[in-house]
Amino acid sequence: QVQLVESGGGSAQPGGSVRISCAPSGIKVDHYAIVYFRRAPGKQREVVACISPIDGGIYYSESTKGRFTIDKNSANNTVSLQMNNLKSEDTAVYYCAADLWNLCSRIVEQGEHAMDYWGEGTLVTVSA
Repeated sequence: QVQLVESGGGSAQPGGSVRISCAPSGIKVDHYAIVYFRRAPGKQREVVACISPIDGGIYYSESTKGRFTIDKNSANNTVSLQMNNLKSEDTAVYYCAADLWNLCSRIVEQGEHAMDYWGEGTLVTVSA
């Protein structure tokens, strides 16, 4: 049985940092594109960051580029998202998801329906 277990999250002030991690069991992060999505209150779920096993490609949404960093630890089979310089609009439930052997560019086109597995989500709240 495949599970994507998220950890981290919580609260931060504007300008602060939060790190969330995704630890899949039953699959290897070296075989799957690992994608972080988020759903802000009243909004649709959107891709935040992605790392592909095919070309090592990394994607960031325009709103997170330069502030968020996705990184993979193959030895620990985890993928983390470091979020710096947080803004109130980053408040959302963050989900990690996995799609077998795909490119980030295709996932951005295909959207959340392309994903094979999902984590439960973790809440990040940014407020003063």
